[in-house]
Amino acid sequence: MSPAVVSSEEVAAALARGGPVVALETSVLAQGLPPPRNFEAASRMESAIRRPGAVPAWVAVDRGSVRVGLGQDDLARLAESGAAAKVARRDLPAALSSGLLGATTVSSTVWAARLAGIPVAATGGIGGVHPGSGDVSADLLELARASVLLVCSGPKSIVDPVATAERLEELGVAIIGYRCDRLPFFLARETDVELEHRVDLPDEAAGILRAALDLGVESAVLLCNPIPEAFAMDPDVVADAVRACEERAAREAVRGKDVTPFLLSCLAERTKGASLEANLALLESNAALATEIAVALPRA
Repeated sequence: MSPAVVSSEEVAAALARGGPVVALETSVLAQGLPPPRNFEAASRMESAIRRPGAVPAWVAVDRGSVRVGLGQDDLARLAESGAAAKVARRDLPAALSSGLLGATTVSSTVWAARLAGIPVAATGGIGGVHPGSGDVSADLLELARASVLLVCSGPKSIVDPVATAERLEELGVAIIGYRCDRLPFFLARETDVELEHRVDLPDEAAGILRAALDLGVESAVLLCNPIPEAFAMDPDVVADAVRACEERAAREAVRGKDVTPFLLSCLAERTKGASLEANLALLESNAALATEIAVALPRA
């Protein structure tokens, strides 16, 4: 492993004994959710992972290294508004050389997880192909070269699900539905995109990951877990809110890596907090499922 990637004592000990570990991004805390709900999300995800005896491995950049495994004080720092920069995989060299605090996106998190030897990760939704602008998230390319299983609730509701699925297919990323036959869409339970592969049990997902690892497949397994039904939003309501937020982003000239946090914040505002509650629910659900798979992996 690179000397710039440092695992905490807890994470290193768990990996040494072959225990279950789940890698987690921190941009969702620093840029994706407002305080204090971001720290609440962290607590709920940690509880979902620790309850069955697994170890959460939050990933962040701090003091010139990529840290895999953070304590409560570190999470509290990341959760402070504006305290951390948003760090994709391409930003890592600049972020490390600056010595400043950085919150990792999916792309930098799965990169670090692969180097640290953590095969299972969880997030909320992945980035994708944004409609109209042609902007493509760095998540997709990194998923094409990270041999991990990432549990998510599909692409975020602010991207084009069809174009995103097609790009993932082109990049060789396996998309697996968890108890679903259509691609989940973050806040909504499904899109019109039909999935070729499905599993219904964590053991089955662990079996796919084991086969990918044994084959030496370099791309990720993307396990798509729909948002819990009680928190799912009407796709039409979400689409209308996204359109309004995109128009606002264009008027305010929001660009680049600022687009996603802007749109998520705007969505929470326009849905009167419903999208925020939905986001917290799916994050907790995905962390719990990732843990079940990490626990099952040694048996697969």
